[in-house]
Amino acid sequence: MPAASAKLNNYRVSAQKARLLADSIRGRQVEDALNVLDLSPKGFATPLAKLLRSALANAEEHNDREKAGIDIDNLVVSRVYVDEGPGMWRIRARAQGRAAWIQRRTSHISIELEER
Repeated sequence: MPAASAKLNNYRVSAQKARLLADSIRGRQVEDALNVLDLSPKGFATPLAKLLRSALANAEEHNDREKAGIDIDNLVVSRVYVDEGPGMWRIRARAQGRAAWIQRRTSHISIELEER
């Protein structure tokens, strides 16, 4: 049972790019994962760090409300899921008056924290 979780739906990044960063924080302590994301040059590092901080705030709120006795300092990023969201189809102008369809990809990201 996860201590806390957070979801981000329909974010405008491809799942392939998001999984690169998700793989780098999976299994790490929360503080360590935030340091990795803060030093990452990837553009998606900022929203992923924000989502991780949201999951941490959810754990603190759950701890206060339920008197669950969760130690916030021992939380680990147990699961990070990155699934494909709906794509938005757009038209891009091409040579000689033609048009080409391109797909703007989106992702659903979920983070679960556990105490270890």
